[in-house]
Amino acid sequence: MNYMAAHGLKRARPAELVPGTVSVITARMDYLPASTPAQPGQWQAAELARLQRPGEAIVSVYARGRDYHKIMRARLQKLSERIEAEVHALGHRVFTDSAPVLEAELAARSGQGWRGKHTLLLNREAGSMFFLGEIYVDLALPPSEPVSDHCGSCSACISICPTQAIVAPHKLDARRCISYLTIEHAGPIPLELRPLIANRIYGCDDCQLVCPWNKFAQRSALPDFDERQGLTGQQLTTLFAWTEEEFLRYTEGSAIRRIGHERWLRNIAVALGNALRAGADDSLRSALLARREHGSEVVREHVAWALDQAPLRELSIK
Repeated sequence: MNYMAAHGLKRARPAELVPGTVSVITARMDYLPASTPAQPGQWQAAELARLQRPGEAIVSVYARGRDYHKIMRARLQKLSERIEAEVHALGHRVFTDSAPVLEAELAARSGQGWRGKHTLLLNREAGSMFFLGEIYVDLALPPSEPVSDHCGSCSACISICPTQAIVAPHKLDARRCISYLTIEHAGPIPLELRPLIANRIYGCDDCQLVCPWNKFAQRSALPDFDERQGLTGQQLTTLFAWTEEEFLRYTEGSAIRRIGHERWLRNIAVALGNALRAGADDSLRSALLARREHGSEVVREHVAWALDQAPLRELSIK
């Protein structure tokens, strides 16, 4: 995550990022699909149950619909224009996970919620299943008050983290986080972490799934975040067979597209290896063998590792 260091203190000093900034307006937007079961705990249990089906690919809930970057930026821009129509002159710039902006911290300081022990923002009425965005403005606005922490003694998010990336309350080692490894990280995934990724091929929701506050998570009012066919409950072997052209076609307008076909295959190869370790399956092995001579060294190395995860079969000697 070199980009964080590259921008230095601009992340903490909005006026250095956008000269003239006096205030920051923060916003959140719910993203749970409209089809999410309303009964508390039901959708979380259904998501965690996917881990018991090692041949099924798990894509983080937020990435199953359209790319949130474009949607939220467009809505923030419209809001900016409405504000400008009222004040007549407004210098502004909108952001959502797209620049050196300390989004969660700004949201916490402006009263959107508090930082949970997993470092994500939590809201008493909406849990954590939402996106954050900001409008930097050159207009002096009265600051809203921050809210108090309501995590108490709960440490469910720390306990469940598959790679123990939450090394202490409010402290995350991104190098161990599955979301970082499957999305931001380029190159080989560390060997010791591959088995812990299980069948998660894009992101990880575990720390949010067990958070008690997410019983209040809200369904999105936008159809944009409804689940796309093919990205929920899909078999690893099916997704691993996608050509680069198919990958680009099926992920058009999705946040997934930005990781590229190589990382997509790398991630699925790891998941296939973990599924293979769970039980010998000729279809898994055949899928991996089909990519054994792939043009990417990274893909080939992960495929070779995955094939090595197959359990040894008993030999009978007569």
